[in-house]
Amino acid sequence: MSRKPFIGGNWKLNGSKKFIAEMSKVFNEAELDSEKVDVCIAPPFVYLETLRNALRKDWIVSAQNCTEKPKGAFTGEISCGMLQDIGIDWVILGHSERRHIYKESHELIGEKTKKALENGLSVIFCIGETREEREKNLTNQVLIEQLAPIKDIPDWTNIVIAYEPVWAIGTGLVATPAQAEEAHLFLRQWFSENISTDVSEKLRIIYGGSVKPQNSTELIKKPNVDGFLVGGASLQPGFVEIVKNVIKNL
Repeated sequence: MSRKPFIGGNWKLNGSKKFIAEMSKVFNEAELDSEKVDVCIAPPFVYLETLRNALRKDWIVSAQNCTEKPKGAFTGEISCGMLQDIGIDWVILGHSERRHIYKESHELIGEKTKKALENGLSVIFCIGETREEREKNLTNQVLIEQLAPIKDIPDWTNIVIAYEPVWAIGTGLVATPAQAEEAHLFLRQWFSENISTDVSEKLRIIYGGSVKPQNSTELIKKPNVDGFLVGGASLQPGFVEIVKNVIKNL
């Protein structure tokens, strides 16, 4: 694999200090060559510093969201500067739960992404279609619409694209390796045609949606799948097995 794999674990609204102590012990004992693979965990905001202090430094810790606002009267929001102030350099933006449950528009997510990048954060940018959209053969159109607000980003070095079909998130359903590869190949071709061949070749496009140790091996073998964004399985010691399966494929 020419691109450095990226494996993210999104804990969503889960965790506690006790849980972090237990999982950090498992993660810290795992073999990890950070020169060959990036591994990231995104806990809830209140546990970012706790997890950062508990994990080895070769594990990345990411926020699950942030605002595009620098400061001010925005109750409940967390700024890019606040994340950096506590040593956090990554953020997940555009997750389907933010798009569909909290009704964040493509434009807002695009604005957040640009502000995060401008302020020195790296971004895991999530896109994906619903089951209804897939059944109507609208997958590619939906992905293009979600990418449109960030099309003019000048530097793609610090962004990872996470393709997460909404119908596969937390459902137990998973895109087949062929389905994942089809979407990833379309995305890479889109970047080649609309951004540049260089960006297309270097950009990491990862898959998310009910990824588990059992299906990770076949998924990572696909040439355009550069890693995973893992939900429920990242809350289990088996997350380390997913990391191992990716490393074995290098």
